[in-house]
Amino acid sequence: MHAELDDLFSLKGRTAVVTGGSSGIGRQMARTLARAGASVVLVARRSDPLREAAAELTAEGATAAWLSGDLGDRPGIRQVADELSARHGAPDILVNAAGINLRPPLDELTEQDWDRTMAANLDAPFVLGQRFGPQMAAAGWGRILNIASQQSIRAFGNSGAYGVSKAAVSALTRSQAEAWSSRGVCVNAIAPGFVHTPLTEAVFSDPQRAQAMANRTMIGRNSELADFTGVTAFLASAAGAYVTGQTIFVDGGFSVS
Repeated sequence: MHAELDDLFSLKGRTAVVTGGSSGIGRQMARTLARAGASVVLVARRSDPLREAAAELTAEGATAAWLSGDLGDRPGIRQVADELSARHGAPDILVNAAGINLRPPLDELTEQDWDRTMAANLDAPFVLGQRFGPQMAAAGWGRILNIASQQSIRAFGNSGAYGVSKAAVSALTRSQAEAWSSRGVCVNAIAPGFVHTPLTEAVFSDPQRAQAMANRTMIGRNSELADFTGVTAFLASAAGAYVTGQTIFVDGGFSVS
């Protein structure tokens, strides 16, 4: 590769924090950032998967650490932010990939279900952004990547609170971009297609449903984790310096078919 392109996509000397980094899309994004040269800190609730994911990155020659924390309520989120700051300082890159999807029908959705969903899916990107976005802006460079959803723009059955939270994540992305982009912080969201992760297990456990989803794409297949490598490298690096406030659909055309 030409040296100019190497420099454009290099993340050497950068520190990246990835919530939800122990599994699914978050783990794939963390791997991408590490391979681009960033020192990566994985954040999730369970220690064993975190330890395994960090060890895998270290075995590949990356610099990786992990932090177990509960992003399910604001005190827990603030504690995670405090520990990240104390151990690693302000990150250059923040990936908000942690999330939950409780699936009762809307008329059975409780206030507790709603509150849990909003805390994990919306409060965590907001509180962590409030902590680290201004620090990135003061340094003159930063990247925030939020994980949105197909439900940012359309409704799916038995997923009401999740859909609302992900529509709000797209709006939060625009607000964070408006606040900090003029000072070097690009903020974007990635809206995946249907990819096999713990959040979509209900779909992929039924081969007919999974195939029906694949048939709705323009490309003709469901997403794979590798599909998020390129967009992560682009948005997190100097290559994405003029892209901000966007929700980018990585979905094989599902959202426009």
